[in-house]
Amino acid sequence: MSNEHAVENSATPFDVIIERIDIKGQYIQLADPVHLSGQLNVSELRTQYSINSKEDLAQLALQIGVDEAGRGPLLGSVNVAAAILPSAWSGLIENQPLKDTPLSILTDSKQLSEKKRDVLYPLVQQYAIGYVVADVPAAVIDQINILQATMLGMRLCTELLLKMVAPHLIVDNADGDSQSRAHTYVQVLFDGNRCPDLDEATLDKIGVKKSAIDCQAWVKGDARHTSIAAASILAKVSRDKTMYKLDARHPEYGIAKHKGYPTKTHVEAIEMHGILPAHRRSFAPVKKMLEH
Repeated sequence: MSNEHAVENSATPFDVIIERIDIKGQYIQLADPVHLSGQLNVSELRTQYSINSKEDLAQLALQIGVDEAGRGPLLGSVNVAAAILPSAWSGLIENQPLKDTPLSILTDSKQLSEKKRDVLYPLVQQYAIGYVVADVPAAVIDQINILQATMLGMRLCTELLLKMVAPHLIVDNADGDSQSRAHTYVQVLFDGNRCPDLDEATLDKIGVKKSAIDCQAWVKGDARHTSIAAASILAKVSRDKTMYKLDARHPEYGIAKHKGYPTKTHVEAIEMHGILPAHRRSFAPVKKMLEH
């Protein structure tokens, strides 16, 4: 892919509902389903990451950026996104790989105005080779805590994107008449100070070996790596859209302004109008009201 534009004609959308999760061999029924949606541009993936020889394997690195939005609010889901940008656009922001591209203003979503984020959101969707957005609802946050809910969202986004990508990364055997799946080197860059535990057994079954995955945690990574910054936009704007829908149903809470965060106005609205189903009951201000 050049710095001009991506080919869009082979983008494959996907939509997945997760009701149970496997954690180290034990299945857990989630309090509410986790919804994941996204798309993969198969033709661009094959064009940019096609492998024709063993020499290509040493040079090939698929970079996935992962970020979240909404850990702090009292209301609604935490949203997590994973994104794969064109190879020429992936890298450290300071090296300006996005210069003269449609995503040239992309950086940490928290440093951008809402107007700029809204402009970038459809552009990231359009030009990303692949992306996934997970909506982890309040009931799951209350069930397993906000940290684990965020880690779950990061894990599910990463695993689903790898599952969608894996069948299309093929290497031709130079000395045989068959094709074998390449153990493509994948960098998964997580914003924050820790990486989730991926389901290695499941990934191994689809041809993604543990040795081929390099998980890295980057504090303030959304201001360092373009792929994390892209994921940051997807997570932040998708969550904002959910908040606006809630605001339309419950205008008396002023959700459009505070986006669920624990502002004075929000807490006063809860005291006056009560706790909504989307409120996080394990969070101190809401929990305190439930106890009285």
